[in-house]
Amino acid sequence: MTAEVGVIGTGVMGSNLARNLARNLTGRTGARVAIYDRDIDRARALAADHHEADFLVASSPADLASKLSGPRVAILMVNAGPATDSAIGDLLQVFEPGDIIVDGGNSLFTDTIARGENAAKAGIEFVGVGISGGEVGALEGPSMMVGGTESAWSRLRPILEPIAAHAEPIAARAEPIAARAEPGDGRSAQADPESCIAHVGTDGAGHFVKMIHNGIEYADMQLIAEAFALLRSRLGLTPPEIAEVFREWNRGDLESYLIEITAEVLDHTDAATGEPFVDIIADSAGAKGTGGWTVKTGLDLGVPVATIAEAVSARSLSAASVLRSSGAALVGPSTVTSALEEARESALEEARESALDDAPTSAPVDRDTVIETVRKALFTGKILAYVQGFHEIAAGAQEHGWNTELGEVARIWRAGCIIRARFLDRITEAFDADPNLSSLLAAPYFRDSLNSGQQALRDTVADAASSGVPIPALASALSYFDGIRTSRASAALVQGQRDFFGSHTYGRTDRPGTFHTLWSGDRSEVQL
Repeated sequence: MTAEVGVIGTGVMGSNLARNLARNLTGRTGARVAIYDRDIDRARALAADHHEADFLVASSPADLASKLSGPRVAILMVNAGPATDSAIGDLLQVFEPGDIIVDGGNSLFTDTIARGENAAKAGIEFVGVGISGGEVGALEGPSMMVGGTESAWSRLRPILEPIAAHAEPIAARAEPIAARAEPGDGRSAQADPESCIAHVGTDGAGHFVKMIHNGIEYADMQLIAEAFALLRSRLGLTPPEIAEVFREWNRGDLESYLIEITAEVLDHTDAATGEPFVDIIADSAGAKGTGGWTVKTGLDLGVPVATIAEAVSARSLSAASVLRSSGAALVGPSTVTSALEEARESALEEARESALDDAPTSAPVDRDTVIETVRKALFTGKILAYVQGFHEIAAGAQEHGWNTELGEVARIWRAGCIIRARFLDRITEAFDADPNLSSLLAAPYFRDSLNSGQQALRDTVADAASSGVPIPALASALSYFDGIRTSRASAALVQGQRDFFGSHTYGRTDRPGTFHTLWSGDRSEVQL
């Protein structure tokens, strides 16, 4: 008896994906799923716990190969790095020309390119598939970004498409939220759901797009966390009160999975202490590398991804315990009287001396105004993070010769993945209206949203700076906004400095060509 597909690695992600495959391939000829794990007991336990999946358990890579119908398809769900290389090496010894190896882990896209070139020497197709959605997505339907040849995609599509997440058509999502069909409520959308899987290019394209997805995810999470910090410091709201604010935001343009789960985390109470859960979590965030890869690749491509970079740096700073311990002795704005504050106090004292005893001592804080300002700032920062991410995808596709359609990327991120959000409908619509859109900034919706939201972002950043609240992602988003809208900033001086100390040359605004000033000589200019 043979299986149509094999899954190697039966950890949380692998076991859930295998169950998803078994459930969705049921009824098709030869559609059983074979599973293999170097820990054979773990694979057997999975099969025993889920009799309904009818798994075929393989005892070795050779046994797995014998249990798969040809051309064989095996999906690796193991840790990126040496474990992936080892699993690929095992399969290359037992697979035959025309068989397909799929890497479903979070591999660096350049590793995927190299692995594909090596597998091709044996006539074996290698496909990198970015899978987003975590363990729940793996079981119930993830978003999948496929990188490989057209022939491999044709073979894989009937296997992978049924297990992908499905998003409501944009027309259905545009309805009022209360009127939408919920799973199991007996109603159906007007049009068939759209599968959240796409072939995004050859070789490493799938893992490249997934990497950028994760980079945007870093930025999105950091922006949300900064909004929480601002609401708490500015208004003194409790975590449950802020949870209600986030639930309200989730009914509008900010509707997303991350906003939804943020409200749940903030509303959770720690059972052991009775304190808000968020207050007993150590203030040190972990990272698995994809955010850093996004930033490094952006640098290699010459693409500015400042907000993503600051989100990555914020996690690094949060974990720098010795540095932060040393910094605890530094004073903040609450303990330092600024010149403006001194002037203000002086003016108030003069007013009091003039018998104006009812002069206000501080500006009133309007709760609703602060909440709305932070909401607009968060949405504006989110747009700018996506502008950066999609810019990097476009640059990477051009660099590597991938035919990556940005509208398709937005479409398949609309369900299943961690950054799924109503906002992605707008991106999909923008690329539907103009497939050759040079940047999200060129789309009227995003241009208008940035213009209308920039003041809220400025006010929020200024307020945080004066209050000493660190908001690196929001602040970098504002700097990025000003950087891309300013025709002349500071780069001309930098280029002059580079030419002075390193003869790096410069261009001129008044005529074409490359020039150098003889700084150590008579300072005349030469054209090169």
